[in-house]
Amino acid sequence: MSDNPADNDPLGELAAFAGRWVGGGEGHYPTIEDFSYDETIEFASIPGKPFLMYVSRTRHRTEARPLHTENGYLRNSGNDIELLVSQPTGFVEIQRGRLSHGVLDLVTVVLERSPDSKPVHELARRYVLDGDTLTYDLWMAHADTPLTHHLRAQLQRAN
Repeated sequence: MSDNPADNDPLGELAAFAGRWVGGGEGHYPTIEDFSYDETIEFASIPGKPFLMYVSRTRHRTEARPLHTENGYLRNSGNDIELLVSQPTGFVEIQRGRLSHGVLDLVTVVLERSPDSKPVHELARRYVLDGDTLTYDLWMAHADTPLTHHLRAQLQRAN
């Protein structure tokens, strides 16, 4: 039995992500105008379970209108971490990667979309946790555009 509480937590190193995060970011893509947004991300734990429930909500920074939302789970799967996400725009995705020293790089394992959703065919994400700061980047392949950087945000722990 380890003396380190994180060694006995089924979340392992993922436990450090638990909480509410607030901040904002910038978006760009070759087919749209650049934009700024505010975001709240929640990673909620359930004691004894190897996953965090995940919710992300964004709003346009100057117009305050809702932009994007997604829900899912961030789960410890042995040596890997999986992010399972559903979006109201008609997407479900499973991404998988490794978490090491607060850096989580995720690549698409499964991306499915409804027949009337936009033609997104690949996503990649990177989360970097440094104390009470969570930074992420998201890359997207859409229609004929190859995997291209789309979002970067920095959030602070709110609780």
